[in-house]
Amino acid sequence: MDADVAFVATAVVPFVTAAVSAYGSAIFSRIEEVAANATIDVGGQVLRRLLRRNESEGALKAAVQDLTADPTDEDRVANLRLQIRKILESDKTLAAELVGMVRATGVTITASGDGAVAAQSITGVVVTGNDAHIAR
Repeated sequence: MDADVAFVATAVVPFVTAAVSAYGSAIFSRIEEVAANATIDVGGQVLRRLLRRNESEGALKAAVQDLTADPTDEDRVANLRLQIRKILESDKTLAAELVGMVRATGVTITASGDGAVAAQSITGVVVTGNDAHIAR
């Protein structure tokens, strides 16, 4: 399978970012342990697999370490994505392997904040807030 590396890099970054967010600078020691959360576990597995490539390990570790300072900083996330993309451009087999890992995770749906709604599909009316009035 010849995976589009830009797509794969974009697809795996949320998993790695979730793992970095959960573990911070301890990520490198934690990826050797089994995580309870599936997304974090996948992120750890992806990162562990990417780090096996010795020639790109330093740049990837630097990007991850930088991300631990602020996992919500889009520039830091973009740098991580770029480092992952560089690795995947040089290893199509690894890119295909990561596609399989991400696909195996299934659907992840998250709602956050007051009145947030999350669903795989919505077939009816969804109302959030106080004193809502719906007329049909």
